[in-house]
Amino acid sequence: MGAEDKLSNKAEELGGKVKEGAGKATDDKDLEAEGKGDQAGANLKQAGEKVKDVFKS
Repeated sequence: MGAEDKLSNKAEELGGKVKEGAGKATDDKDLEAEGKGDQAGANLKQAGEKVKDVFKS
């Protein structure tokens, strides 16, 4: 479960970066903001996974 979650979170982060870049390229502030939001959510999930890993050790 942990490895799948980490992979999913990383994919979400990368998708956010793509959206942000597309928003910048097309001057679409909403898409850019959505991409930044996706990245922030993924980063929070990754932080949660790291905390879980610490307590598993």
